[in-house]
This record gives sequence, C-alpha cells and structure tokens, in this order.
Amino acid sequence: MKNETTVSYSDGRFQPVIEKCDGCARVVEQEGVQYCKSYLYPEAKWKLGLCNFATHAKPEINIVKVRINPLKAAKRASKRK
Repeated sequence: MKNETTVSYSDGRFQPVIEKCDGCARVVEQEGVQYCKSYLYPEAKWKLGLCNFATHAKPEINIVKVRINPLKAAKRASKRK
C-alpha cells in the first residue's frame, strides 16, 4: 500500500524559481509563488550553466568532423575484406 503525501512548498525548504526557469514543465504554482518540483534550490542548478532538469532549454551539441589520414583509411578498408 502506498501512502500519498502532499508536498507543502511554502514550508521553507523550497525556494522560488528564478527567471531562467520560466517555461519549464517542472514549475508548479502554489499560493501565487512558483516552485520547482524537482529541486529545492533552483538558483543553484543554474550557477554552472544549464540546469539539467530544464525541459524548456536544450544543450548545444557541437559536432566536429575529424580528418582521417587517407593511408590509414585504406589500410582499415583492406583489412575488412
């Protein structure tokens, strides 16, 4: 049996969200103040860059094309045959 417990965001443990959290799906509003469902201190998640809980912001992934020596590529291709 599961005991359902309600979370009280206004008890002092949860801090209000910051501007960078606007648009996130994990933000809930209680008594006119917005709180994060996943983290107690949302400001701390944004100090090092992007919050890993953010659903509205995605990290940029840079793909770097690596130059392969043509002689090595030919040797690898001949080994596969």
